[in-house]
Amino acid sequence: MSEAQLGAARQALELVRVQHTENIKQAQAERDRDQSALAHAEVQLSYAVITAPISGVIASVSTQEGETVAAGLNAPTFVAIIDLARRQVEAYVDEVDIGKIKVGQHVLFTVDAFPADDFKGQVAAIYPKATIQDNVVKYVVAVEIAPPYEGRLRPEMTTSVSIQLQSRQILAIPSSAVRREGGKHFVQVLVNGKPGLREVRLGWKDGAWTEVAEGLTEGQQILLDRPEPENGKQ
Repeated sequence: MSEAQLGAARQALELVRVQHTENIKQAQAERDRDQSALAHAEVQLSYAVITAPISGVIASVSTQEGETVAAGLNAPTFVAIIDLARRQVEAYVDEVDIGKIKVGQHVLFTVDAFPADDFKGQVAAIYPKATIQDNVVKYVVAVEIAPPYEGRLRPEMTTSVSIQLQSRQILAIPSSAVRREGGKHFVQVLVNGKPGLREVRLGWKDGAWTEVAEGLTEGQQILLDRPEPENGKQ
């Protein structure tokens, strides 16, 4: 083989090598494009399935199957889901009293559906942003509900909330047992089976109950009504 033929063979071999390298690069580029197209198709497919971020009960359905929705700045609402195990009470506290509220304080509240039942909870959070109601500044206090309450408390129920600021033991009597005469307070006390007036000093009052700070001791019997006079005498 002459040198001219050998040189031509080498050039042909080099051309084949270059062509092979280009084919490999082109194949790799096509593979990358296919992988990118596959990834894009998988993302598009994921948009077809909407997964709820929490478990719960569907409260309402806003979009029906087959409807066209437009994705803009505001995401469309498809369904509303309620997690029945994570409900809480939102109480509005006046700005005058919000300084007394602390996280962890015990709470009692009632609902109109069960007026005779007291539900328990505790302060879980105090929202930093104020709310204006009837020109009064109020803050929302989130109350974590203590179980059991399943099947009884429902969303949007109106609650009457009492937050326990501090606790102490007191002697309390029914408010109806207190009589006021001459600027002083008295109660009817049974002594040896006979009623008699006893002056008392009152303290805290809450509805049907009144604290007795002085004048009575635990265990004493009192009368809610005035005793009937004997033999019709006044």
